[in-house]
Amino acid sequence: MSKIKIAVIQFDVVEDKYENIENFAEIIGSGKLDGADIICLPEMWNCLYKTELFPQYAEPEMGDTWLAMSTLARKSNAYLVGGSIPECDEENRIYNTCYVFDRKGNQIGKHRKVHLFDINIVGRQSFKESDTLTGGDSFSTFDTEWCKMGVNICFDIRFPESARIPALNGAKVIFNPAAFNMTTGPAHWELGFRQRAVENQVYMVGPATARKPECGYVSYGHSIITDPWGRVIMQMDEKPGITITEIDLDYIEEVRQSLPLLSARRTDVYELSAK
Repeated sequence: MSKIKIAVIQFDVVEDKYENIENFAEIIGSGKLDGADIICLPEMWNCLYKTELFPQYAEPEMGDTWLAMSTLARKSNAYLVGGSIPECDEENRIYNTCYVFDRKGNQIGKHRKVHLFDINIVGRQSFKESDTLTGGDSFSTFDTEWCKMGVNICFDIRFPESARIPALNGAKVIFNPAAFNMTTGPAHWELGFRQRAVENQVYMVGPATARKPECGYVSYGHSIITDPWGRVIMQMDEKPGITITEIDLDYIEEVRQSLPLLSARRTDVYELSAK
């Protein structure tokens, strides 16, 4: 089977973590995602996107949010790319982490955001994740019944290596849960997903949080899927919502045969490898 149905949830995040979990459970129970093979959530879907709050929301692997995602993946009989949540380790370091679960609720993947969002756009936007977060140290893939897939988180997409390394490792679909803001979103959101899709000849999937001006950090929204030719095949607006989009993995091979980018790389001249 080469066709996969991907459900994207543009989540309406509230302050209470357990209310967010309950809202996700209600979406699963509503039947709106029936028939989806993969369900994906946005970045920081269980908490407000504020650096000073990440320690408060953080939980260890197999914590309450992890358990809820595992259970809901099993109940929905779908793979779950769990957006991201604040994760704390044994040394109290906090990461922006995406967990991936299979249809039975088993964890099959984990990605800690590698590139932390530290910016200062003079007169417009200032944000510093590194005030409370630690960056991950690897790029992630996971195996499914269809193919290998990859995961990045938000700011990772701005660095070409973050998609190229998973693609070279066999990923044909790369998920990039995110929460671009109202400065970077209009300028670079669609461009970034189209760019990474066309240069790696993969599907790029970008679930985003819904826009909520009263929350301080305002998400651009516009959850998106781009195909291996760089076309936008799904894009939402700024409001909460759900879409189910069918992608065709055979189309990846068609594009790669027509325009052999990955196979034409001059590895005698240059080489890219992950540590």
